[in-house]
Amino acid sequence: MLASILWILIMGFFVGQIARRLGAPPLIGMMLVGIILSPQLLNIISPEMLNAAPIFRTLAVMIILIKAGLGLDRNKLAQQGTVALRLGFLPATTEAISIALAAMVIFNFDFLTGLLLGCIIAAESPAVIVPGMLRLKSLGWGVTKGIPDAILTGSALSDVLLLLVFSLLLSFLGEGGVKLVLPGGFTLTPLQLLPLQMIMQIVLGILLGYLAARLLVVVLVKQNWTQNAVQDTVITASTALFLVIAAEVLPYFSGYLAAMSMGFFLIELDAPLARKLRGGFDSLWIVAEIFLFVLLGATIQLDVLENILLPGILILVIGLLIGRSLGWYLSTVGSNWNWRERLFLLPANSAKATVQAAIGAIPLTQGVPGGEIILAIAALSILVTAPLGAWATMTFAPKLLQRGEVDPTKVRIATPTLLLAAVDTSIHATAVLTKVADLGRRSNGEVIVVHIVNLPNQQEIIELELQTQRLLLDIRHKFITVTGNVSEEIIRIAQEYNTTAIIMGKRGHQPWEQVIIGSVSQAVLETSHIPVILVENIKT
Repeated sequence: MLASILWILIMGFFVGQIARRLGAPPLIGMMLVGIILSPQLLNIISPEMLNAAPIFRTLAVMIILIKAGLGLDRNKLAQQGTVALRLGFLPATTEAISIALAAMVIFNFDFLTGLLLGCIIAAESPAVIVPGMLRLKSLGWGVTKGIPDAILTGSALSDVLLLLVFSLLLSFLGEGGVKLVLPGGFTLTPLQLLPLQMIMQIVLGILLGYLAARLLVVVLVKQNWTQNAVQDTVITASTALFLVIAAEVLPYFSGYLAAMSMGFFLIELDAPLARKLRGGFDSLWIVAEIFLFVLLGATIQLDVLENILLPGILILVIGLLIGRSLGWYLSTVGSNWNWRERLFLLPANSAKATVQAAIGAIPLTQGVPGGEIILAIAALSILVTAPLGAWATMTFAPKLLQRGEVDPTKVRIATPTLLLAAVDTSIHATAVLTKVADLGRRSNGEVIVVHIVNLPNQQEIIELELQTQRLLLDIRHKFITVTGNVSEEIIRIAQEYNTTAIIMGKRGHQPWEQVIIGSVSQAVLETSHIPVILVENIKT
């Protein structure tokens, strides 16, 4: 099993990066690795690892849903609230029904079996949709109208609906559902219980997410039980995992919705804590993503796809272009979305992966007629829509959405930090280099150290370069010397390298300098469009 983990991590990462460099989503490479390492081809992944795949899948989906919650914007959701709610019910319903009708014609299914297939295929993949929407939010695409937030919320709600209907249909097609007998002899069938179950799953999921968020704020912020962001992330992830596991034991609420709600309420209750957690879960997702998609590829049964390839693709096309498109139209009627933004739902809201991998084989294991066909189409939907949806989301967002201002309090904006340290051979050099080293370590940035000389003294330059090497030993840096006007060269180099900030001494060491700040510092402050940090040497 350890060898399997090593193969998954190493090959999943590097093949994913190869896919990224070729312009494709990394998940395509990861799924390809899973197919290659699976028992169908090289048979490298151990049976123990394949048996543990649902556990890794649960962990990965939990992580990505917390990331989604930590990235939601309450104001944007209020702006697009009705659209988000409709996206949670209408597209899933219309796609499931259209697939059911098509399956009755193509595979001679009865309506309930066709609807069972529809519930599996219509479910949206949080593992594909959530990273895509968070990426759009970090880039600003569609954020003005809250389009990514509406898609995120609608996707979570639709999966709650479809999983409930799926369980209901299994009870009809299997051993029969559980009936509720009320006082007075009234009996409610599973179909009559469905609306109550749906409301209870959503309401209790949101409520438990809120209570968990309040508990975390008390433990992590007010009581200070943790000392750093890593411990905050571990405790938060454990709490979310507890909600997911509890929902499996007590199926009265949606564990995944509770986890997502917990992330959302953490923003409202303590924004600084949410910001720290956002970085922690970004790091967890790097590992979880590899396991999720490699094991997803390993579970795809290629041999069962051969006989249903063309009819399976036809089913997917009918469900997407007829059923789901109708649901998208009905969801956005009366909204402020234009036709381009409505069209964007086609690539952004149609990916299938995690739910299909989780429940696609259940009808077959429970002896439902046509179960092998259902499993094959579920696998086909993953293979086709997951990579296509991930690629199309980022490809068509710039063409169909308007770019707005990014809210850094809701998403983690990963911009590279490049600092410019302007030093001379005076006593200020040590203070400037010490300050830029501190900033570089805090931001995980890189540093350019520039020394402007007119009458170069080679010995002084060597000593300054050695001092730079000593103080910036654990930071990627570059030492350069140039000649010319000091202030002009500092600004030129900062603009040429597109640096994040300029760090320099508060006073020069020229004897003629008598102004309050210093002639060079003053000139840079007055002319630079890049932020300038002045460091004053503190004499002891």
